[in-house]
Formats: sequence, C-alpha cells, structure tokens
Amino acid sequence: MNNVVLNTDVTKGTINKNIYGHFAEHLGRCIYEGIWVGEDSSIPNTNGIRNDVLQALKDIRIPLLRWPGGCFADEYHWRDGVGPREGRKHMINTHWGGVVENNHFGTHEFMMLCEMLECEPYICGNVGSGSVQEMSEWIEYMTFDGESPMANWRRENGRQEPWDLTYFGVGNENWGCGGNMRPEYYADLYRRFQTFVRNYGDNKIYRIAGGANVDDYNWTEVLMREAAPFMDGLSLHYYTIPGDFWKGKGSALDFEESEWFVTMKKALHMNELITRHSTIMDKYDPDKRIGMIIDEWGTWLDVEPGTNPGFLYQQNTIRDALVAAVHFHIFHDHANRVQMTNIAQTVNVLQAMVLTDNEKMLLTPTYHVFDMYKEHQGAQLLDVSVDSGTYEMEGDMLPQVNATASKNADGVIHLSLYNIDHQHPASVSIDIRGIAGGSLSIEGRMLTADEMNAHNTFENPERVKPEAYTDFTVENGQLTAQLPNMSIIQLTIHS
Repeated sequence: MNNVVLNTDVTKGTINKNIYGHFAEHLGRCIYEGIWVGEDSSIPNTNGIRNDVLQALKDIRIPLLRWPGGCFADEYHWRDGVGPREGRKHMINTHWGGVVENNHFGTHEFMMLCEMLECEPYICGNVGSGSVQEMSEWIEYMTFDGESPMANWRRENGRQEPWDLTYFGVGNENWGCGGNMRPEYYADLYRRFQTFVRNYGDNKIYRIAGGANVDDYNWTEVLMREAAPFMDGLSLHYYTIPGDFWKGKGSALDFEESEWFVTMKKALHMNELITRHSTIMDKYDPDKRIGMIIDEWGTWLDVEPGTNPGFLYQQNTIRDALVAAVHFHIFHDHANRVQMTNIAQTVNVLQAMVLTDNEKMLLTPTYHVFDMYKEHQGAQLLDVSVDSGTYEMEGDMLPQVNATASKNADGVIHLSLYNIDHQHPASVSIDIRGIAGGSLSIEGRMLTADEMNAHNTFENPERVKPEAYTDFTVENGQLTAQLPNMSIIQLTIHS
C-alpha cells in the first residue's frame, strides 16, 4: 500500500503560475507553421497567428512564453525583425538546420501573440554575438513611452504605446552555444550588459542571468558570488535523455521497458539538481530573493525518421506525459526557490504541447498534463507527505507513486497523483486532514494508456486523452484510490 497524508489546513507558500511556462524558439516548425502562418495563409488565422494553436494554448492558460531562443537568441538581432515584412533582412539559422530565417515573426508579432494569449512575454537577449547598445535599445524600443529614436521607431512601425515587459534574459547558455564562455567571464559580461537593461517609467524588469548546464555547480557558485546583487533570477537547463546525447538519445516511439525505467529515473534527477543548486544559491541569497528559472526542460529524444535532424521534431507518448507530471511535482516541492520553468518547446519541437502538419493539428499527451495541472497555477501549496512503494528493475528502485496538492482562492483543493510503473497498478490510501465534518465531493480525471508508446497521430488524434476517473472510495476522511500502471490522476475536492 502507498500512503499519502494531505494536510488541507497547512500551506507551504504559493505555486508561481509561471512554473507552467512555455518556450518557443526559431527552431524547425515551432514558429513558422506551428504558430505563425501569415495573414494570407489558407490556414485559419488571426493576424497571421493560426487559430487552432492559439485556442489550444489559451485553454491551458499558458502564463508565460519565452522567445526567441534558446541558441537562436545569441545570433538574433532584433532590428532585423521590425518594420515592413517585405523589407526585413533574411538570415541563416546556423544553429537549427541551416535554413533561411525571413524574420517575418519579430518583436511586434511576438508581443501581439502574448497579448492574444493573455500571457507574459519572456524575452532572451543576445550576449553571444550582440552588443550592449543593441540590447539596451531593444529595451528602449519595447518599453519607453517618451520621445526617443527607438520609441519613435516603434510608433512608426505601428505600436503607439509601449509594451509591458517583466522578464528579460541576459544571454542564453553562454557556457555553450551562447559563446563557450568561462563562468568568470560571463559573470563580468552579465554585470555589464544588465546595467543597460533599463527600467523605463513604471515598467520594472526582472533580470535573469544565464545559469548552469545540468550539474555544473561551479557555474552557479561563480555567478552567485560575482553577480547575485545584479540579478533577479538565475536559469538552469536540464533535459531528460534516456540515452547518450551525442551517440543516440533514444527513440520517441521504439523503446524497451528498460528505457522507460531509465527515463523516469533521469526525470526524477531534477530534484537533486534543484536541491544542490539551491544550496549554493542559499549561501549567497538566504532570503531566496533570486528565483531559480528552469527555462529549458523536458525530454530530448532522437528526431522522427525522415525529418530534418536540425528541426528536433519528436513524437510524444504517455511516457512524456509522466515525465511532465514528475517535473511538476518536483517544481511544487521547491516552490520557495523555483519561480518559473519553460518546457521545451511549445509546438513541433522536442516535448511539444501541439504537433501540426500543414492545416492539421493534434494535442499531445504532454498537453493533457498541462491541462489537468493548470488548476495549480497561483494556488497555495498544501502540505503532503508520501510513503511510496517501489518501482523496481534490474536491482534499481524508484518511488512508484507521488502526490502534490494545492488550494485555490475559493477553497477548492486539487490533488494530483501519478504512478510511473509501466507494469503494475498501485493502491493509494490518502488521509485527508484539516477539513471539519461533512462529506467530501470529489471529481476525478485520469490520463493513461494501454501501451508504453501510446501516442496521438493525425489519423488518430485522441488515442491518449483524459477521461473521467471514479476508481476511488472515501470514508471518514480516508480516500482510497486505485491508480492504473503509467497513469496520472487529478482529483478535485470540495468540502
């Protein structure tokens, strides 16, 4: 038996809605076709943004979107993407497939998209190949309301009022594709560049420094030691890769039971990374003023056969859905430090929410996890303890189940559970404490599948989707739930 204690009257802080953030890079078919089709497209669109994808993202209450990269950010020069589209400079996307980027989707289009989604923009600036002046003038262009060359140019390009911009990243992966820098060098560059990321008027920018790759704890140590007073957030990147990054990451669809297990193990490794990086951050920032910003995470698998290897297009199965759930539980557990995360990526790239094929669109199993868990956004994190059974393979063991819970402003409780075991169901006993008298009203939703690689296709787009869940009993505050193998459950509890 797996045992859970849910203390409904003990809160542990707020789950920042931006933990459910997203990432859209100029990579493959993420922006072009996935989001932007242009006003003249036969695909139904609003001002060039395809309507089906727009509605799908609105339905999961996307709180924040990171753009334009990724590695692309450090070769992106924002001036090339403003003004009349026919006059915008074409460039080579050297990081992703060597294709020609026509810059038709630029600052105005991105900020319009965020307004349509009612989400916050998170823009990543160019430190790797850009200049301090270029970054400074981009901020001025977007946020200054007075008379200046950049503000006037914005007005000439059709936007009278400045945009609200809170989140701005000063560089991306500067240890790698953003410049192959040493942490000491980047720390000094960060201090310099961020000085000129100005606050104009009432607009206050949350400055995010480029953080570590996986377990590079020295990078975090140096950045915190040298630049902590100048940052509001520090990023961390970690991808769940069952194989070897360079020799073969593993197939999205054709994988063995052992690969399922190692995928879950590597997803759970995120907890150790956050814990150890947080410990270093605590040394320099004991009050936790600086947020940990995990702005790239998710599964990174081999591209689908026959597709451009530089486009990073992979299918999405119930395995990916479990990886997403595992991460959300970990992020909740660290809600006092983790203030934003951005899954990579929103459409057609890596662990996507949505896949498109010209006019066709489908929702992935990962999308459905975001939909089920969206009620946690901005809610109060509740105290939950879990005594889990084990999920074993070849002498290795993982906790089979986990639970996380929150309470919204109306007092409604959302309890999320998962069972990562690909073979065995789990019976979970949940002791609900802190609710005085009366009966509980509980509704449930479940995401599961009949095969490890079950996924949605354009021919069968609803093979993996949530369904009503009723396999539970409740008596005297004791709830007993039966979790199928490889399943995710969301319970809504009204007292």
